[in-house]
Amino acid sequence: MADNKFRIESKIKSPVSGTGKGIFSSVEKKLKLESYFEEGFPVHHLPKILFLLALGILYISNTHYAEKTVRKINYMQAEVEDLRADYTTMKADLMFASKQSEVAKKVQLYGLRETLQPPFKLVVKKGEY
Repeated sequence: MADNKFRIESKIKSPVSGTGKGIFSSVEKKLKLESYFEEGFPVHHLPKILFLLALGILYISNTHYAEKTVRKINYMQAEVEDLRADYTTMKADLMFASKQSEVAKKVQLYGLRETLQPPFKLVVKKGEY
């Protein structure tokens, strides 16, 4: 029998790192990253990388939550100040409206007027009621 001499040549060339002239290729040359990935991705570092990734995501989410809470606190403080100002204004208006002279002016429209005689005390003796 004859030997099979049919051979398929691969048209895909192996990537040679550092052949480009870009920024990333120069960084790769300086850090010598090609030595780390010669035999494939180092899976033994994967748990550490995932842990650092989870810590980074947790840190970012915690920062966003803290900023949102600070904004909410500032909003509530401004709202409390507005309500305090409204309370003070309403209290002053009520104190002014409850003065005797102001009440007398308002009830004149209904035909009521202030009495000029002082109030007197009714004394009921035992057995009269």
